[in-house]
Amino acid sequence: MLSKLACTAVALLALSGCAIRQNVKPVERFDSKVVCIVDNSSVRASFMDAYERALTNKGYAVKKLASGSSLVECPVTSTYTATWRWDLAMYMAYAEIVVYKNAKPAGKATYDATRGGGNMGKFIAAEKKITELVDQLFPNLAGS
Repeated sequence: MLSKLACTAVALLALSGCAIRQNVKPVERFDSKVVCIVDNSSVRASFMDAYERALTNKGYAVKKLASGSSLVECPVTSTYTATWRWDLAMYMAYAEIVVYKNAKPAGKATYDATRGGGNMGKFIAAEKKITELVDQLFPNLAGS
C-alpha cells in the first residue's frame, strides 16, 4: 500500500513539472481604436504579424513603433516578447504581451510552456496561441 502511494506521489510530482501556464489580465474598454505596438526585433517577425492580425480582427487599427519607442507615444501601447525552443520540433515556449494605457500597465497575457517537458500540448501553432491570448487580453471589440 505504501509503495503504491509513493509511486502515485512520484507520478504526480513528475506531471506537475510538465505544466503549461497561461495567465491573462484583460484590459478595460478603450476609447481609442488604435493600438501602437513597439517592435521587438529579437522576436520572430511572425509574432508581430500574428499579433497585428488578431488585433485587426477585433476591430483595432495597429500602428507599429520602432524598437525602443516610448510608451507615451500613443494612448494605448503594447510590448511583447517570445521565445522558441526545439524539442522534436520548434515550438513557442514563452510569450508575453503587455498593454499600457497612458504609459501605465492596463493588461497582460503570459503563456509559459518552458516547463512543458513531456506535455505535447506545447506544440500548438504559435499564431493560434497568439490569437487566443489577444482574444482574452482584449475581450471586447474595438470601441465597444
